[in-house]
This record gives sequence, C-alpha cells and structure tokens, in this order.
Amino acid sequence: MPKPTVVIAGAGLAGATTAEQLRERGFGGRILLLGAEANAPYIRPPLSKEYLTGQAERSAAFVHPEGWYRDNDVEFLPESVAGSFDGAAHELFLAGGARITFDNLVLATGASARKLTVPGAGHGAVFTLRTIEDSDWLRAALAVGGRRVAVIGSGWIGLEVAAAARGYGNDVTVLGSSAVPLSKAIGAELGSVFEKLHRDNGVEFFNRASVVAIDGDDDGPRVVVTRDGDRIPADIVVVGVGATPNTAVGERSGLSVENGILVDAAMRTAVEDVLAVGDVTNPYLPAIERHLRNEHWANAIAGGTVAARAIVGEHASYDEIPYFYSDQYDLGMEYSGYAPLAADAEVVYRGDVDAREFVAFWLRGDRVVAGMNVNVWDVNDQVQRLIRSGAPVDRARLADPGVDLGDLVTG
Repeated sequence: MPKPTVVIAGAGLAGATTAEQLRERGFGGRILLLGAEANAPYIRPPLSKEYLTGQAERSAAFVHPEGWYRDNDVEFLPESVAGSFDGAAHELFLAGGARITFDNLVLATGASARKLTVPGAGHGAVFTLRTIEDSDWLRAALAVGGRRVAVIGSGWIGLEVAAAARGYGNDVTVLGSSAVPLSKAIGAELGSVFEKLHRDNGVEFFNRASVVAIDGDDDGPRVVVTRDGDRIPADIVVVGVGATPNTAVGERSGLSVENGILVDAAMRTAVEDVLAVGDVTNPYLPAIERHLRNEHWANAIAGGTVAARAIVGEHASYDEIPYFYSDQYDLGMEYSGYAPLAADAEVVYRGDVDAREFVAFWLRGDRVVAGMNVNVWDVNDQVQRLIRSGAPVDRARLADPGVDLGDLVTG
C-alpha cells in the first residue's frame, strides 16, 4: 500500500508547525510543504520587533534551522502557489497548472497586509510590513536615522514600527483612525498608557485621522494628507492598517468563508480530509462557543498542532487561550484572553499603572476573561489558569499584589 500523503499549502509558522507535529506524532507518510515565497518558513513577530530594531539576526526569524526539512523527510517546495482543489478527487491544483494528489490537505495560506487605497500609496517609500523582505527593506530605510517617518495605523504593528523608528533616531508621527491607539484591542484606558509611552519617547500623534492622499514624486512620498487638511511631511511612510486572510484557494474550491475559512475545533473544513490552520482560518473555540479569528503566532502553533492531531487520529480540539506579546522601548507585555469577551468588560489593575509595571484583568461578572501583564514577568501561566478555570474571583484580592495569583485559582 502506498504511504498516505499530506499536502500543506502554505509555509508559514502554521504550516511548518503542522509538518513538525505530524512527524513528532509518528506520521510516517509523505509530507509536502508548499510555500508561495522563496524563503523557508519564518516567524513574523521578530519582523516588527527584535529583527527590525537590529537586536537579532535574520536567521533568528526562521522556524527551523537549515537542514531540518531534509532531516525530517519534509519535502519543502518554495515558490509553489496553490490555486484551488477538488475535494472529491483529492487533488490540489497549483497556479502553474501542476496537480498534486493528497490524502489530507491543510490550507495554511496566511494573510496579506491590507493596502492603503489612496492617491500616492504606490510610492516607492511607502512600506507595509508582512514579509521578511518587507522587514529587510524597512530596517535598511530606518537605520539611516534622521528621517521623517509617518506611520499610518495605531495598532500593534504601527506602534512597534514607531518604537523601532525612534530607536534609530528618526522623527515619527503616528496617524490612527481611532481616538486612542490600540483602543479596539485593549480599550481606550489601556490604549492611553501606550500612547503616553510613545509621546514620552518623542512620537507625535494624529488621532481620529483619515488619510486621503500621499503627495510626492517618484523618488518617494513628501506629504501625508488627512481629510481634515493636515499635511505631515514624510520621507518614509509605513502602512499598518491590518491584514486580510488569503482565502482565495478556499473560495475557488467552495469552502465556507466568513472572516477567514470556517473550521471546526479540530481545524477541519466542511470538505472531508481538508483542514485549514493559521491566519487564514476562523476556527470554532469550544471555550467561548463561537468562532474567533486571530492573527498572532500562538494561534499558528496551536492550530497546526490541532490539525496534526486530527490527521493522525488523536483527540483534536482547539483549547489554547489566545496569546500575544509586544515590545516597545523599555515596555514589554503579554496578553492572554478572549477579545470578544473583554470588549466591554470591567478592568481591574494590580500594580502601578503610571510606572508601567502592572497586570490588568478583564472581568465579566466575577470571571477573568483576559489578562495583560506589563513589565511584570512570570505571571502569564497564572493568568491563563485564572481564565481557564472560570472561577469567580474577589476583586480586592485580585488587585492586591500581596496575594499570590496562584491562590486565586480554584480550578
């Protein structure tokens, strides 16, 4: 009997994790890992953090060292773009016309940086940050120093780029559509903590700004223009306005798509033997009884692991709590929790917010649904245990640094 074949369409962290976990769980069949890029799989967080700031080498971003794919009998095929698949025939069609037969197909096509669609957005010095080449180009541009940098977007990527740009000695202006940076992610109150951090480091903000044009010539942008008539001079413009899931393969093949490819808790699509993982998916999370798409690296690892379990016949269910982290100047943070539940929840603080050394907890009723530790370390596991337990907590004890968080966990 021929060995079963798993084809993974997409060679980011989610795809690479799926391949790794298949081998670790004893899968002895053929694994084909198809990457649209020329690079081996890499991790995206360093691209806006330690690699962009010059604190890490390029090699630090790659998921596995050179030779891992050969040593683990994973056939990595770079610059191979999936076009569509036939679920009944178990065939994947590549953009160049080739066909690959599979026993299981895993879609890990990721997401793409959302483009700015205004006049002048195509200038050569307008950057997005999604690929390792994007980070290479932006790092080289910022490292010159003494330049005027306009960052469009006041989410995590925008603020991390702003911090990196200031670290190289550039003048930085952030233009965000919301009244407070990060307010959609963590609320206006905590968003203001990050805004003050950046203002203290010399960043200028235009909040509630709508960019309508980038005026300049072919040598690069010169002025970012807002609907209110503001004109911000810029040598470099960085656009960080979110990402769009790459769902084209799923759509062409008849999969259900709603803010990503819909998958169940085992990362299975509605088509038998076809799974999807990573940024392209909108998975069902049993813990909150709803679908939730997120684009952070922990989701790629969790989804890839669950998919591998499902393929080899193990119990497979997405039960990891969403997690991400950020580094900006001398501030480091970790966030764990369910953003939809935290959106209108009460926030309880432990520690000194003004000194930027604290833990914030989001509560619905008496239950912790999310937590963020800022310059306070070795507590994330306890925060996750609080969330996972669903146990009622006493607000006064939660806010008291003298009470060990572990003592609050009853489940």
